[in-house]
Amino acid sequence: MKNNSNMNPWTQLSIEYASQRSYLDDLFQVYPTIPEGIREINGESWKEVEKAFEKRDNISLLEHLLKFDLFPIKDSYVAYLKRDKNALERNPATAARLSGRLYEMGLDSIYARCSEPKETNRQIGPLFKRWLRKKALGVEPLKLDEFIKEEGNAVLDASDAEMMAFARKHLNYNHNKGLDFIARFNGKYVIGEAKFLTDFGGHQNAQFNDAIATVKAKDVKAITVAILDGVLYIKGNNKMYKDITDTYKDENIMSALVLREFLYQL
Repeated sequence: MKNNSNMNPWTQLSIEYASQRSYLDDLFQVYPTIPEGIREINGESWKEVEKAFEKRDNISLLEHLLKFDLFPIKDSYVAYLKRDKNALERNPATAARLSGRLYEMGLDSIYARCSEPKETNRQIGPLFKRWLRKKALGVEPLKLDEFIKEEGNAVLDASDAEMMAFARKHLNYNHNKGLDFIARFNGKYVIGEAKFLTDFGGHQNAQFNDAIATVKAKDVKAITVAILDGVLYIKGNNKMYKDITDTYKDENIMSALVLREFLYQL
């Protein structure tokens, strides 16, 4: 196993975990994604779709499908067609191209795609804290007043606002980015953000950059960590992997699944 000796050992361990072990199976303990239930499809509208499909009426088929929340195929031109209702009539070749793909899919697949559950990204934040409450790190998270009174190993269970206030007052943390994690192990404070990066791209890159900003915060009286999981540990040419193995290789970037080991060795 090639060991990049210059890389943070906890990042290295996270990459190895992701590539060699049942990473996703284990990660489900931390982030059990919650399907939001399928999208409702209006029965009348669906009948119109079926009619247009049978008649091979491209324009009518697309007009009705564009009214649904979710269009059944991913295509760069769909957003434009949703915003300019007359564009279909003016662009018969585009209408034919999209319709051709729909006819190939068949009605059952079209229905299944249109009623797919909404993205689960928006619900991921609270899941990490719920996992901590299950004593995943070997300690029961404490409310703020107890956390301050106690001396030993502890994880703080508090609202976002309380966490920020504590970090500002006691740990000289002056960023405006919220924290997901504050703990004290072997007399050292540890703070960080937790993110599950489900894919590459805009929104996820912003999430990644948020966590990096926290881990690079200056003059904090605590060890800063970025508790990141997901696609960033996939070895390859993607920007996040390059960032964690090169640009930010000295930072404490690690999976939630190796966090406990990290804390107890401090």
